[in-house]
Amino acid sequence: MHDFYRVSTAVPDVSVGNVNYNYEKIIEKIEKAERYESQIIAFPELAITGYSCQDLFFQNSLIKKTEEAVKNLVAYSERVRQVIVVGGPFRLDSRLYNAAYVIFGGCLCGITLKTYLPNYAEFYEKRWFDSAADLPDKSAIVNYNGENVPVGNNIIYDLNGMKFAVEICEDLWAPISPGTLYCLGGAELIINISASNEIIAKRDHRRNLIIETSAKNVCDYLYVSAGSSESTQDLIFSGHSMLAENGTMINENADFIANDYLMMADIDLGKIRSDRTRNKSFTDSASLCKGYVNRMTVVDLSRKNSRKVAECDGKYYIINKHPFIPSAKTKRLKRCEEIFDMQVGGLARRLKLTGCKPVVGVSGGMDSTLALLVAARALEKLGRPASDLVAITMPAFGTTNRTYNNSLKLIKGLGTEPVVINIKAACELHLKDLGHDLETKDITYENTQARERTQILMDYANMINGLVVGTGDLSELALGWCTYNGDQMSMYNVNGSIPKTLVKWMIDSVAENAVFPECTETLKDIIDTPISPELLPPDENGNITQKTEDKVGPYELHDFFLYYVMRYGYSPAKVFYLAGRAFEGDYPREEILGWLRVFYRRFFNQQFKRSCMPDGVKVGSVALSPRGDLRMPSDASCDIWMKELERVR
Repeated sequence: MHDFYRVSTAVPDVSVGNVNYNYEKIIEKIEKAERYESQIIAFPELAITGYSCQDLFFQNSLIKKTEEAVKNLVAYSERVRQVIVVGGPFRLDSRLYNAAYVIFGGCLCGITLKTYLPNYAEFYEKRWFDSAADLPDKSAIVNYNGENVPVGNNIIYDLNGMKFAVEICEDLWAPISPGTLYCLGGAELIINISASNEIIAKRDHRRNLIIETSAKNVCDYLYVSAGSSESTQDLIFSGHSMLAENGTMINENADFIANDYLMMADIDLGKIRSDRTRNKSFTDSASLCKGYVNRMTVVDLSRKNSRKVAECDGKYYIINKHPFIPSAKTKRLKRCEEIFDMQVGGLARRLKLTGCKPVVGVSGGMDSTLALLVAARALEKLGRPASDLVAITMPAFGTTNRTYNNSLKLIKGLGTEPVVINIKAACELHLKDLGHDLETKDITYENTQARERTQILMDYANMINGLVVGTGDLSELALGWCTYNGDQMSMYNVNGSIPKTLVKWMIDSVAENAVFPECTETLKDIIDTPISPELLPPDENGNITQKTEDKVGPYELHDFFLYYVMRYGYSPAKVFYLAGRAFEGDYPREEILGWLRVFYRRFFNQQFKRSCMPDGVKVGSVALSPRGDLRMPSDASCDIWMKELERVR
């Protein structure tokens, strides 16, 4: 369902060499995972025997008992609806291999062999095992209970459309890992069954390696390692389990030294599929390595038998309702500082090249506040005086005392003098020239003010060799909530890739870090001010009456929609499903659906405003510049998307 799959890692208690005991513990974990409707369960390396059997691997009794356990496990698998990946020794002719048995629905579907065998320090696997690279027949097929079973290090398994593959422990550490080749051959999930001992700092190294591997290979990476019951001789094993998704850690066991537990998580292969479609370096690499890719064997598990895994609804998948904003304060502050530095760096370079003074229209709202702070910091970076900052505030019909006074205090707090130009009279004259009655508060009434402000900014900039710094944000551009040739236009826009939900936190970080200490209190009040274009008159008490979100919808919803539509190209049905999960209890499903319709309609029919948007530095993975990030036709129809929304419930 919606490309979600449920995977689990199991670290059972182990009795080294006691196959019967280990088998029972494996069954216990499978039964527990079955209750959670897991679709794939992975056990550690050599879990059937225990990893630390050492020379006991030469004992025929141990190998025979392993074969019996695998046979019993295959028979047992008819009772469950999940794929079982479990480690054990595998004997083929006179050779012994470190193997992963892949079992599903009463069938042994494949036996993946370990390629890279450590033979250093405390590990001497080459003493007991042969490498998959030494397999006499690279596409070996063995007969198991009358069925042909593929064996080797070139097997990809297809589970209801999801392609996964297995590598074993040391394979991950190799310069060119089997997992990388599997991914280039189409695998979307790599499962690593491991027995990695613990020493100081190794956990962090292993964690970083898996995160980077999942990013490099554009895949989900599931890792499970032997637990602390594995050995008390010279090594200790920690039972480290992890799931990384394309560079992000999705789940990880908490205890440093762990044993006898089950870890569950949902993965979203929609992200993997989207990024692989866009990432041409990935597809180019697959072409470069086509010799390896072409030798892959794909085993379709659904053809092996009629068993079906449980459908995954993604309920264990963690969804951040504010995907542009890190939830932890320390990460959020760091992210905001980095973005602010990027904004400042871009504007400073443009000011240095042009020799211009920054000209900012200041309304007392959050967007213009952020642009003004960026401009002030850019001048500091260039070693230019604060007086070079030209801040113009232009009160009109809807301006309240609160926003007007905040704009004045902010400008003065930054060390420059405000330029105040009241535009009421100019707008009234213009409306009269148009034959407008001034009493009709229509779109013409509103846009006249926006265009008058832009005209003043442009003309004032001409007078003083200035550069008009745009204030419009990413969310406004996505919805087209800007006046064409009004606030939509500038000479350089520093906010063009900052979503509305992040703007508040950007200003908060400036206040928190006391970048401009004289402005801290003013910034806090600006953050608390309702979002409004202030184009309609205030109420009798002087309060804002025109609130943007009443008209266009909550920005936190629109930013959520924008992220998943632009970042991953998700369908309307999936975006609605994710939003319903993320905002459950905040908004009724009908309201979410209604605003999603607004989003798609406006996103399509307002493209013409984005087609001529000004320059501005890109700071995140979602941007709408027509010069790189969004090559969208202005006359595109949203009919397909709207009809899909009619079918969702």
